[in-house]
Amino acid sequence: MKSALSFLVAARECEIGELEQLALTSELVNLVGQLIHALQKERGVSNVYLGSKGRRFGEQRAPQALECDALARQVRERFDVLYSDPHGVRNGARLFARIAAVLQGLDDLPGLREQIGARTLDADQSTAAFVRLIAGLLGVVFEAADSATDPQISRALVAMFNFMQGKEFAGQERAFGAMVFVGGRVDDLDQRWQLLIDTQERCFQVFANFADPTALQTWRALRDGPKLAELERLRRVGRAVRAGEPLDPQLGQAWYDGCTHRIDAMRTVEDRLALHLRTLCEQRIEQTRAELHDQQAILGSLSASGPQTPAPLGPQLERSILDMLQEQSLRLQAMSDELDTVRASLNERKVIERAKGVLMAARKLSEDAAYKLLREAAMNQSRRLVDVAERIIEAHELLGPKA
Repeated sequence: MKSALSFLVAARECEIGELEQLALTSELVNLVGQLIHALQKERGVSNVYLGSKGRRFGEQRAPQALECDALARQVRERFDVLYSDPHGVRNGARLFARIAAVLQGLDDLPGLREQIGARTLDADQSTAAFVRLIAGLLGVVFEAADSATDPQISRALVAMFNFMQGKEFAGQERAFGAMVFVGGRVDDLDQRWQLLIDTQERCFQVFANFADPTALQTWRALRDGPKLAELERLRRVGRAVRAGEPLDPQLGQAWYDGCTHRIDAMRTVEDRLALHLRTLCEQRIEQTRAELHDQQAILGSLSASGPQTPAPLGPQLERSILDMLQEQSLRLQAMSDELDTVRASLNERKVIERAKGVLMAARKLSEDAAYKLLREAAMNQSRRLVDVAERIIEAHELLGPKA
């Protein structure tokens, strides 16, 4: 019969296995972040190319596409590593469904680039295609954050996911502003622009709640820098444009360059987040291995005493094992409590996404329009966005068709 200590050792071994899987997942997250950054650049280049009717950024398209393809190959290789052991992956069903959508989007990239080169679609359509692919990649990061079982690593993943999501909205704002400055008036311009600003800030606030001090300090220095003041000025100019009102073409270049500088600087924050995540994984694995070694040493001494020994445990050893069992119980409870706190932000996002889906289906709305409706309802009722989302889901479940 196995002793309590034997199972305690087995628990530690399982914990190490989960931490090693998290370390691999964290490496994937960092690589996905690099690919997203490259795709955001390609989206920006494509928007200026289409908005200028092919007169600008034509020569930048090919090298940017090559950079994206090189990173996409590395991401595919990481996906293959996950596929080699699907049963060892937490949230495997959801994660693999996200990966399937991403692979389809990557397969469609060459066709999208041909259409952009031939200018058979407009900047809005090009942006939407890139947004879908990047959203799929962010979905992979979300599942990685949602699968973490270590509170410290979970906090780091939640911070990274929300920062990457905020950076993506910053990228969408760059594309949208470039479309305005280069191509002229856009319907519902001011509301769409404000929505992009608000969604960025919401993501960055969640990031600030979970980020490590070094990454947070880097972000605050970037956020408070002089470049953002210039972007605020250009935001006001762009949002004030009216139908038929000409814009200085140089402002479009200034907008694109300013946004690009900001987004490239955000990548340095992502690098710090990735370094913190990798260091955390290494430290937690090393710590847990040391604890496992101590427990294995005790178990080995018990085994060496032999089954015929009538009293293999002395009072001191009994106390030591009892302390370890109590410590493990308390630690697991503390981890569970902290994980619940950390995952609250992820659960809020799930609720909001689900409510958006309900509104999109019921009212035939776009994703942006559904989110705008949610946001306006929350503001009008002075309620949190997630509370309004929960009410919408409850009403849908109550009033929806019965099976």
